[in-house]
Amino acid sequence: MLLYGRIGDQDETKSTSVGGAGTVKMRRTSKSALHRGTTLFLAWTVLGLFMFTQGLIQKLADHDPYPWWHHLAGFMVGVYVWCLLSPVVLWLGRRFPFERKHWTRRIATHLGLGLAVAVLQLGSEGAILYLIGVFPTIMTSFTATFAFLVVIGFHQAYLMYWVILGIQYGFGWYRRYEERKQEALRLELHSSQLQSQLAQANLSALKMQIQPHFLFNTLNAIMVLVRQQKGRDAEEMLSRLSDLLGCVLDDVDHDEVPLHREMEYLQLYLSIEQVRFQDRLQIEIACDPEVLDAAVPHMVLQPLVENAIRHGIGRSSSAGRIRISACRIDLMLEMKVQDDGPGLTATNPRQNRGIGIANTRARLRQLYGDVASLSVENDVSGGVSATVILPCHTHVSTCDEDLMETHALHRIAR
Repeated sequence: MLLYGRIGDQDETKSTSVGGAGTVKMRRTSKSALHRGTTLFLAWTVLGLFMFTQGLIQKLADHDPYPWWHHLAGFMVGVYVWCLLSPVVLWLGRRFPFERKHWTRRIATHLGLGLAVAVLQLGSEGAILYLIGVFPTIMTSFTATFAFLVVIGFHQAYLMYWVILGIQYGFGWYRRYEERKQEALRLELHSSQLQSQLAQANLSALKMQIQPHFLFNTLNAIMVLVRQQKGRDAEEMLSRLSDLLGCVLDDVDHDEVPLHREMEYLQLYLSIEQVRFQDRLQIEIACDPEVLDAAVPHMVLQPLVENAIRHGIGRSSSAGRIRISACRIDLMLEMKVQDDGPGLTATNPRQNRGIGIANTRARLRQLYGDVASLSVENDVSGGVSATVILPCHTHVSTCDEDLMETHALHRIAR
């Protein structure tokens, strides 16, 4: 009986296609209708056999003289008549649905329709039982048979009408519930995708601000060399800038890269600055081998190094040193950029000034939330120390590393 809602809520499909596609669709529709009809027939058959067991027990208890097949026929004829009428009941349920604004009118309508269907079912059942000749001493005529069935089965028939309607509306409610749940899941997924796209757009915007920033500074330094008639140095800086831009563009679509790739970017950038500062710039890199595959934000160290060179080395007339280090502390990765420049002062508050520092903090917050941090403070040994702390996890590379190695080898060969 639980199959009523599924069967009743399926509208007959009419194929409008032509040719082979239309034929296939008609065949599928026919197979589906045959399957539903067979399932409906078997469901009613099982119900009839179940009810027959009760009649058989009553026959044995009352020593009923009628053969057992009379009882079987009586129950099976009744359920098969309902099997034929159930599509009609389901159609009436769809034709006159229970609506909130017309619920009293629809209940009154179904009260009358239920009465008519119950009478039609009992009349059909009575005609068939009288024709096959079961219970001959009771069902002596159609009128007697119909009257007998009305006495013993009218309430059951009237209740069956409402049971079929209830099953139909139960399945309809469940289907609508599943549709709303699926729609809610789709909306949630869509919202999640939009949030992810928004976060990606914010990250891309931050990266696009950083890259033109250092590009502008580098081109400005090249222009100074040209004005100073240092053509060879300017040419060298342009060549190395080309290598750096090629490397950066290889991973422009990635939010994270392995630390060893980030160090390759950084070495290319430092090679440009060394052309500019010559012997005044000394570089020290100390990275633990175990963290070279750790994932770090793309171009996270370059703004910090650029900040150290500009405000540390650039403000001093003597040679300066920049130390870049990376190590793992428990589950976190710590990266430091230290310089031995004049340090933070009231007139040189590097901690909250400049695009590089602000954007790096924003990118860390976007990628890792409150877990990651960037601090810029005076170092105990002099100068300034910029420290990045973020979760340590291995980067899964999805891009070709050969081009990066070619750039690095080409730079070393020069």
